[in-house]
Amino acid sequence: MNRFSPASLPALALAALTACAPAWATDGPHPVDKRAYNLPPSAELNYSIQAKQSGLDVKGQGLVKWTQSKTSYSVTSETRAMLLGKILEATSEGAVDAYGLAPDRFVEKRLRREPSTTTFNREQNKITFTQSAESYPLQGGEQDRTSITWQFVAIARANAAKMKPGSEWNFFVAGQRDAEQWTFKVVGREKIRTPQGETEALHLFRAPPPDDQGQKLDIWLAPKMEWYPVRLKFTDPDGDYIEQTLDSLKKTN
Repeated sequence: MNRFSPASLPALALAALTACAPAWATDGPHPVDKRAYNLPPSAELNYSIQAKQSGLDVKGQGLVKWTQSKTSYSVTSETRAMLLGKILEATSEGAVDAYGLAPDRFVEKRLRREPSTTTFNREQNKITFTQSAESYPLQGGEQDRTSITWQFVAIARANAAKMKPGSEWNFFVAGQRDAEQWTFKVVGREKIRTPQGETEALHLFRAPPPDDQGQKLDIWLAPKMEWYPVRLKFTDPDGDYIEQTLDSLKKTN
């Protein structure tokens, strides 16, 4: 029997990034700057997944459906692993406002677990969770662990000249049980090889705070491919990793 833990294998849009950093105070501020953004075209993206977990090599497939209009968006993703089948489903949906993506609801369903729902209640100006009693004020610009990738894509498309090595980009991101600030640092441009050929990609790196031993995250966005994510890598403190590489994509609008 494969000893791989399905809870650790992510779908594309960061739904399974389970860093355990302490949450911010529920009544504390988390300001997010308004930045220019340009949403990418709607698309379906297929990814191959390779991972090492507990010394075992694991392979799988991921499918992401990104849909946007001038006023709304949705991202749905699912991950399948060999021998286990579908192990993760995640959905983020909401509106588009002055900050970019404005999630209303983030739902995640893992193998053999009940789904979790994170709600961005715009009437009460509050983020709440079915998996905990935590709550956070909505101040504008907050994301969930699936929407954050696409929010960064939209910002990168509109701010390409500002994506300089060493620059940092802050977001307030909600997961299944709490929320925290994420800081992405631009590493630089690199060549990434995919089944569609070699392409130049912008390498972003997100590390947990110094006092946290959670996952690290690397994302590569391809400017010549509408800035879609062509590769992601999740690395655990013990050296285990999960890597996703774009196999194919189809624009749907």
